[in-house]
Amino acid sequence: MPLVEEPILTMRDQICDAIRGEIIAGKLTQNQPIREQTFASRFGVSRNSVRDAFLQLSQEGILVYSPNRGVRVSSVPNKQDSDLFRRLRIELEIHCIERSLKHWVDEDDRKIKQLLETLKLACKQKDLKKITETDLAMHRFWVRKVSVEFESIWLSITVRMMIAYSKLEDYMQCFKEHEAIVEAISKRDLFAVKKAIKQNIK
Repeated sequence: MPLVEEPILTMRDQICDAIRGEIIAGKLTQNQPIREQTFASRFGVSRNSVRDAFLQLSQEGILVYSPNRGVRVSSVPNKQDSDLFRRLRIELEIHCIERSLKHWVDEDDRKIKQLLETLKLACKQKDLKKITETDLAMHRFWVRKVSVEFESIWLSITVRMMIAYSKLEDYMQCFKEHEAIVEAISKRDLFAVKKAIKQNIK
């Protein structure tokens, strides 16, 4: 039984996820302006709904609002900030996995192995969009199992880190790192999980 139920996504959440996905896939680049009307038209909603999503992402640090300049994608963190984000993300994910493993069931193993197979295919095809989506979904899975509050914190850290994800060079190495995490989880080997997580989150 999961620690928390799978959330039902509101329209704001769906818009937020769409923007996060486009940022980490490189479709929206750092400092790029974005318009409310673009997403309002895409989702068939009012600009107020999009504005709510922009506000949420601005609070997460993913978007930046500037008076007289509108909303733009945040810039890539500097090295000092990136190092801090990396440490925070590692600690948060290890904490969540450690807690969730106490309630982990066979269905959870099936889900992450299915995500791993999707990631493997995406890496073979060098499909960066699918790689980033699946990478995010896999890590989000074990964070979400513990707490939606942790998920919100994790998202704000992770997406900022992944703005520069398009620089990925060795696609199959990405798969191998996630394979090591999944294998460690399937064995309930927390020591191996910690090692694999640290090797993957850079």
